Amino acid sequence: MTLKESPVAPETVPRPQAGQPHRATAWPEARATAAEAGAAARAGQSAREPLTVPLGAALGRNLAGPLLALTDLPSFDTSAMDGWAVAGAGPWTVREEGAVLAGHAPAAVLADGEAVRIATGARVPTGTTAVIRSEHSRTELSGPGHSRTELSGPGHSRTELSGSELSPTELSGSELSRTEPSGAMSGGLLLHALREVRPRQDIRPRGQECRAGDRLLPAGTAVTPAVLGLAAAAGYDELPVLPRPRVEILVLGDELLAAGLPHEGLIRDALGPMLGPWLEALGAEVLATRRVGDDAEELYAAVTGSPADLLITTGGTAAGPVDHLHRVLDAAGATLLVDGVKVRPGHPMLLARLDGAGPRHLVGLPGNPLAAVSGLLTLAEPLLVALLGGVREPHHVPGVPVQDEVQGHPHDTRLVPVVRRADRVVPLHYNGPAMLRGIAAADGLAVVPPGGARPGQALEILELPWPTAAGSAPAQGACFT
Repeated sequence: MTLKESPVAPETVPRPQAGQPHRATAWPEARATAAEAGAAARAGQSAREPLTVPLGAALGRNLAGPLLALTDLPSFDTSAMDGWAVAGAGPWTVREEGAVLAGHAPAAVLADGEAVRIATGARVPTGTTAVIRSEHSRTELSGPGHSRTELSGPGHSRTELSGSELSPTELSGSELSRTEPSGAMSGGLLLHALREVRPRQDIRPRGQECRAGDRLLPAGTAVTPAVLGLAAAAGYDELPVLPRPRVEILVLGDELLAAGLPHEGLIRDALGPMLGPWLEALGAEVLATRRVGDDAEELYAAVTGSPADLLITTGGTAAGPVDHLHRVLDAAGATLLVDGVKVRPGHPMLLARLDGAGPRHLVGLPGNPLAAVSGLLTLAEPLLVALLGGVREPHHVPGVPVQDEVQGHPHDTRLVPVVRRADRVVPLHYNGPAMLRGIAAADGLAVVPPGGARPGQALEILELPWPTAAGSAPAQGACFT
């Protein structure tokens, strides 16, 4: 169906008239409405099958089910320290074999009174009763024709050599770990502990962290680098993750250039390159970013034909001669949930529920870049968070004092780019609706109530969905107010 064939002819759609009651929604209510719309859409969605992806592709996704351990962790008794595996009571006879190393086959069974060198992470031999740290032990030569040689660990300086040609250097520190008993040591080595030895000390027992089948993390957990490490340790090669909300971006306007310098009334499209990565950082799967000219029929076809769960449009939300979005939404049978928000910049943003199979929504962002950011954080972010099942918290920090006075709007909330300085935030200049210089240097946006904010007043901060180095913006160039 085309726009002309729709039940509502474009020319019959009522347009806002001067003097009509203000329809805009207060900023907190608009965010709440967006979150409720997302939650309702999630509840009404037919179940989408989880995706199974390799570990390397799971970062930033959300677990489709609980993460269950596939193995005991650790999966065998391991040494927690470099030192000696010993059996029974000391002193212990050092076995004439190399050290037990991580990743290698375990040593033969230790008999009472025996010791063997062992490395951190190595599987302890059967029969081991404890591990003695290198620095908590000493060894001595024993046997006919030799008197005693003591080797001290760190913090113990004494080394005695008699009846032997070996030098202190040859038998000290880490060299000992590579020294095998030889003919000169036909009597072998005896190991002594320098402090009390407790049963099972410095042994990580099998299953200390978890047992196979234990629930390690709940469903919905965001997959971070640490989660990837845990999953790998627990035996996973791939993870089942939730499908992301599908988003399509429609960048509207004949005046936009995709490349080159502005000229002859044409300007660069700043929103197309920015919105996709921003939405992906919020957890969305961006299907496409499409250019749509100032043509109502083309816009109608794009809106009604999109498979996305959420459509994002830029521009066309006001009442100008080529602002077709309201007419298209009416013709498509959409329901306006938010039509204007009492916030600056970004006042003419909107949220609509689209007609058709499955719950779908459209967020209309203003065409000015910072106003579009305002709409993104006001409507799109809360909706996406709810679509994800609330597994991500909106990026905000309540109650951070502002360093300087911030001028406010008489009736509307203001969103102002800020940077952090110690325990305060400092407003940035270049915060007009068409400007991106401020937000590019910002750590977040301060929510300034109607009437403004005085120095020291605590303000809610909308954080950006990517890491920022707090206070990294230089004072010169960031242009503080």
